[in-house]
Amino acid sequence: MKSFVEYSSNSDFSIHNIPFGVAVFSKEYIGCCTRIGDQVIDLASLYDLGYFEDIEGLEDNVFEAYTLNEFIELGKPITNAVRTKIQELLQEGSTLSKDQKTIEDAFYELDQVKMIMPLHIPNYTDFYSSIEHATNVGKMFRDPANALLPNWKHLPVGYHGRASSIVISGTDINRPKGQTKPADAEKPVFGPSKQLDFELEMAFVINKNTDMGESISTKDAEDAIFGMVIFNDWSARDIQAWEYVPLGPFLAKNFGSSISPWVVTLEALAPFRTASPVQDPEVLDYLKFEGDKNYDINLEVYLQPENGEENLISESNYKFMYWNMTQQLAHHTVNGCNLEVGDLYASGTISGSDPKSFGSMLELTWRGQNPIQLSNGQERKFIEDNDTITMKAWAEKDGVRVGFGEVSGKIIPSL
Repeated sequence: MKSFVEYSSNSDFSIHNIPFGVAVFSKEYIGCCTRIGDQVIDLASLYDLGYFEDIEGLEDNVFEAYTLNEFIELGKPITNAVRTKIQELLQEGSTLSKDQKTIEDAFYELDQVKMIMPLHIPNYTDFYSSIEHATNVGKMFRDPANALLPNWKHLPVGYHGRASSIVISGTDINRPKGQTKPADAEKPVFGPSKQLDFELEMAFVINKNTDMGESISTKDAEDAIFGMVIFNDWSARDIQAWEYVPLGPFLAKNFGSSISPWVVTLEALAPFRTASPVQDPEVLDYLKFEGDKNYDINLEVYLQPENGEENLISESNYKFMYWNMTQQLAHHTVNGCNLEVGDLYASGTISGSDPKSFGSMLELTWRGQNPIQLSNGQERKFIEDNDTITMKAWAEKDGVRVGFGEVSGKIIPSL
């Protein structure tokens, strides 16, 4: 496929991608959109002009909505047909390529739009599915010889997080306050976190509602997953260390999480499927799956100090995940937990075996013992005020590139 819209060969938003998002256009109105290269396309306008009239089941202009929920709830037969139609319209020689007025009315430069939260997220779950990350944390906080807890290789460990504090890329995050207990103190103290961290994650979005009591198998899980975003699970390590026993993360996590604005469909990622790591011991039957269920997605993390340049501090890959999305969703619903359209399920920190691929400051500096050296001469054990963390993700194979853009957030002082 070749598009009539020009874009660079290293663009995340090639004609092979066709992601979905929500934008404010020219500070005037909100609508659903897609992107190719540096052009953002108003899908509501394309609908009104009849470009989707041959798609059965798309009777209403769902692209006028302020979130993608109504669109993705239509299900994959319709959403995939829309994506395929957009690809056809963007090819050289298409009807749209010759419709200059529509191009002028529906195509926007990046500086003419503001991307906003693409989803209403009813519920959010965070998993803990990278064996390298779980092992590293276990070595630091527990017995190095028995870093993984007994259940870890038998089920995808997870917890329910706070959906209301998930924000779009570019939103500042206030440094959280809470209780911590210094190693040399008898009692806890209260104040801003001194060990603020990021967690490099990806997250998937649900496209259907299910009833309580219903479960989804690994075989059917992908039909319930619309697409993926980059996810930064901001974490206050010192608050977490004091509070997490016995029920797990609470104030250390719920103050904020950041997502990228573009939802990339599983169909766009299909060429980048890859095998998952071998799971040993063998999992229970409801967690077994067939085929390649992981994805080869390159990941990068940058730290930019105030008035400084970006520093590449981590290079990882989503394919390192021990537990894949189909297993995560099957486990999440096996007890009859119901799903809602827009639910978000984060992978947990993505780390590889190479220290350069660790997906958190906790691991990169080994709990502050080995500070990161920045290009301006400063060093970091954890994130300081006015530091900006940016994560990027893309897949590339045989000349085809499909990416997510980035998720970025700046830490500002506590209120």
